[in-house]
Amino acid sequence: MTMRVAVVTGAAQGIGRQTVEVLAGAGFSLALLDLQKCAATLAAVQMLGADAIDLTGDICDEAFVGRAVEAVQQRWGRVDVLVNNAGISFIAPAESVDAAAFRRVLEVNLVAPFVLAKGFGAMMLEQRLGSIVNVASIAGLVAVGDRSAYNASKHGLIGLTRTLAAEWGGRGVRCNAVCPGWVKTEMDVADQAGGGYSDADIEGRVPMGRFASPEDIAQAILFLAEPERSGFVNGVALPVDGGWTSDGSWQSLRMRKR
Repeated sequence: MTMRVAVVTGAAQGIGRQTVEVLAGAGFSLALLDLQKCAATLAAVQMLGADAIDLTGDICDEAFVGRAVEAVQQRWGRVDVLVNNAGISFIAPAESVDAAAFRRVLEVNLVAPFVLAKGFGAMMLEQRLGSIVNVASIAGLVAVGDRSAYNASKHGLIGLTRTLAAEWGGRGVRCNAVCPGWVKTEMDVADQAGGGYSDADIEGRVPMGRFASPEDIAQAILFLAEPERSGFVNGVALPVDGGWTSDGSWQSLRMRKR
């Protein structure tokens, strides 16, 4: 079987860590990128028998991204999948958000994925084969209150996804996005600690009556990553939201269907 290599950002925890484990189980070698050491993720991957490296640094630093591209090139000589998963949340009323905070969210959630796609995409374009999967959000499809910067960054990420799909699809490189709804991760715990919403708020709004799990998102990423599964899927923003963005019901009607 031909060796396959995937790069995953935000690999230390949450959706990133679960995605790494799912890709490792599917036979991928992995480059793990995160601001913090990915020791636990690396150990899990190695237990699955996959080859992996831990690259610690800031994806907003173009020099770090360049070093990561070089490290992957030197170790494996190829890259098949880039998963732009790393991102930050920011919850505040629009009128209280200063420009510096807004720019920081865009830098992490939108500019960094572009820089990573440019760097690793160059390798894919040379191969004439590859898949980029951007982890966007339902906040890239609809508006969620008190999240002006986050919504803008995720709408932009979907726009970037479609642009790269249009530019690179004919050269063998597909680009798609997954759009999770609310997922039970460390980020959700931190956001809920601010008092903005509860489990009941989310479970009552989702037609399937639950949060997504990291595994739900990781399996969707695997689908978009593998050409055997999704070889003619390009430029898609795939909601993985339990029906959130499909349901226009009011709350009492929604709950009567439970």
